[in-house]
Amino acid sequence: MFENRTYRKQHQKKGLVSFDITVKETNLNIQAQTDLTDKAIKSVLTCRNAIENYIELFPEFAASLVPIKNRDPAPKIIQNMIDAARLAHVGPMAAVAGAVAEYTGISLLEHTREILVENGGDIFVKSDSETIFSIYAENTPFSMTMGIQIKKRNKPYGICTSSGTLGHSKSFGKADAATVLSESCPLADAAATALSNRVKKVSDIKDAIDMGKTIPGILGIVIIKGDNIGLWGDLKLVKIST
Repeated sequence: MFENRTYRKQHQKKGLVSFDITVKETNLNIQAQTDLTDKAIKSVLTCRNAIENYIELFPEFAASLVPIKNRDPAPKIIQNMIDAARLAHVGPMAAVAGAVAEYTGISLLEHTREILVENGGDIFVKSDSETIFSIYAENTPFSMTMGIQIKKRNKPYGICTSSGTLGHSKSFGKADAATVLSESCPLADAAATALSNRVKKVSDIKDAIDMGKTIPGILGIVIIKGDNIGLWGDLKLVKIST
């Protein structure tokens, strides 16, 4: 299930300890000041229990491909997924990887000043310095040769990627990669899915970016289709030395 994640070796941040955890279908790579494996597993179990229990009560939460109503009371992670899906015009499960990454990362910030939690290409970050994320988009000239540079930010943020040509996630588009930056990792995840769905040909890149710019809370966008790339917002492309 978790094969072909060699890209994780490319985003090791200097000074942090890297470790992986697996809980059922959730597989995370985490970087922190110390190995926080046990605490991370506990956090993921809490997230998964909240999501799984909510799905038992409301199966449409897992099945819907469009936004659904928020049924109070609901755990905060559920509310944030529903809110993110509403802003991006997708189903709530489009935000699940980003939500688990964020809630795990926030819980670990009690024990580390810096944290990166990567969940299948969706990353929650709190960093004291600028960070460069390698682009992983197979069959494009940008894969592992270019990176997305995010300057130091005072608040945690999410940088999430969806692809219509790579991975097992459901996608209705053909983008090789749609990457979104936001202070909300669930929103970045949901928006990346929405933008990827819109790109079926190269000429769709501009329209997808224009759509993404209208979503409140989106700070930056990168979309790749073959040899073409579109960029907007508070990030920049940099060449990665090999």
